[in-house]
Amino acid sequence: MRLFYHPGSPYARICRMAVREAGLAGKVAEVETTLRDPAAVMLPHNPVGRVPALVLDDGTTLTETSLVLAWLDSCDAERPMLPLDPKGLAAYGRVLGLLDGIAVWNRELRRPEHERSPGVIALEIGRAARVLDALEADVAAGGYERLDAGWLALAATLGYGERRHTVWDWRAAHPRLQAWFERAAARDAFRDTVPPPSGL
Repeated sequence: MRLFYHPGSPYARICRMAVREAGLAGKVAEVETTLRDPAAVMLPHNPVGRVPALVLDDGTTLTETSLVLAWLDSCDAERPMLPLDPKGLAAYGRVLGLLDGIAVWNRELRRPEHERSPGVIALEIGRAARVLDALEADVAAGGYERLDAGWLALAATLGYGERRHTVWDWRAAHPRLQAWFERAAARDAFRDTVPPPSGL
């Protein structure tokens, strides 16, 4: 199997960490690709042009993070990543919603200033603040301790804020999340997949 990724993508990072945490590194080759590029090496396999994209041995290509995680779980993973219980799924979904909003906010800031939507930016700043407060409470109550898709998504999202979306000061007034993140950042799977800084 081949996993196409871009080093700056938090969505692909979730899957790359899952490969490591599930003991599947010997079964999945990681292939770096460019994005928004008509010459991207993944386009013959994934015309959508987004990562992650997992090409199976028969040539079938799976895209979207949750679908890739589900397939990895079916590959004799030492540790399944997608939760099966409602609370675990809800926790994962909460972080994916935060990550989607952060991605929209980041994309707006990458536009020329005269093309940015102040309304969209304000909406996503507000959403991020609400979700961060909820996550702070979740972590204080013992949430996100199980190493599963929710954990991976939270680590990738906060890590994205550290390196790729630094205008987002997620650490302010969130000491429980800070402590959680420091523990997550000590794991090999996290350290092996740190994205390059982007300047935002």
